[in-house]
Amino acid sequence: MSRLPGLDLLRAIAVIWVMLFHSFLVGGLGPDFAWLSRFGWMGVDIFFVLSGFLIGRQVMTPLARGEPLSFAGFYSRRAWRILPAFAVVLAIYVAFPVLHESDGMAPWWQFATFTMNLLVHYDTQAAFSHAWSLCVEEHFYLVFPALAWWLTRRPSAAKFVGVCVLVLLGGIALRTGVWLHDAAVDPDRNWFVEDIYYPTWNRLDGLLAGVVLATISVFRPAWWARLCERGNAFAVFGLAMMAVAFWLFQKRSGLLGNSIGWPVLSAAIACLVVAGASTRSWVGRWRVPGAAWVAAISYSLYLSHKLVFRAVDVQFGEWLQGRGLMTFAVYALATLAGGALLHYAVERPFLQLRARRQSARRNNMEAGEAVTA
Repeated sequence: MSRLPGLDLLRAIAVIWVMLFHSFLVGGLGPDFAWLSRFGWMGVDIFFVLSGFLIGRQVMTPLARGEPLSFAGFYSRRAWRILPAFAVVLAIYVAFPVLHESDGMAPWWQFATFTMNLLVHYDTQAAFSHAWSLCVEEHFYLVFPALAWWLTRRPSAAKFVGVCVLVLLGGIALRTGVWLHDAAVDPDRNWFVEDIYYPTWNRLDGLLAGVVLATISVFRPAWWARLCERGNAFAVFGLAMMAVAFWLFQKRSGLLGNSIGWPVLSAAIACLVVAGASTRSWVGRWRVPGAAWVAAISYSLYLSHKLVFRAVDVQFGEWLQGRGLMTFAVYALATLAGGALLHYAVERPFLQLRARRQSARRNNMEAGEAVTA
């Protein structure tokens, strides 16, 4: 799928919203703008829905054509995309404790094995904690291709719907049960983060919503075209559902949000993704200056922003206190510069190397076919 300005806009909003939320690490935005960052953690859920949609299309498109799925090719593409920049940031966290945004960090091997979201002791290991979402993504990459292959061996709408309902209702039941148990026992730790917010099995709603959209677009293209024709209606409905999600999550760690709030939020974002993928909606046609660039470096921004926050705070924190707009501008520009440096120095060169390797492999295969023809 070629780059769409609407999806780039959603990706840019997601990473900026997350960074605004994490600004509390360096004093926040002040009481006048606290509303802007309060729900910024929802930016991660935008990433989840986009990931489910884009990765879902990537995996299911060849399966829909009756072609075999190259598991090795899929995992290789993901590794080249995810691991280099992640490894560099992890190395910086390990080598320079002074740049930790919080005291204490989980062992490096929990990050290297993408198990940190399942094993972390949040109260004492909060540094680089935003890597939890990468763990969820990696678990999705590990399981989803095999599940998609199994579902398409003998395609059945009933089987697909059954799996979706199982994941949806299972998530609601599991989160509700965990919340009621932990609220009653009240263990001496941050049980909301460790038992509900971070674990992969509790955060499948966004990925599921994206996969449903991908399935419709690949296997029911006529349905998908009709959805995209109503992109503006989906944008309005999605924003209305976002308002409902805000209400459900008035208390972020409360039972209401953590039981039914996640599927409502994910459905709202899915509606916005439809609008963003539509070339007929105002969201899909709106080319916001700079949004495509921020979207392109969003992964590096997400990885590095807390390190940059901390570096600026160490060097200029006292001088920036109370300087209002200047403080915001310094942190914002430094964060963009840090993300861009990681993107252009590490992430992009490895993506270019991946592209060259894929091109060489295709050329070798075509040459082999020409010889045997």
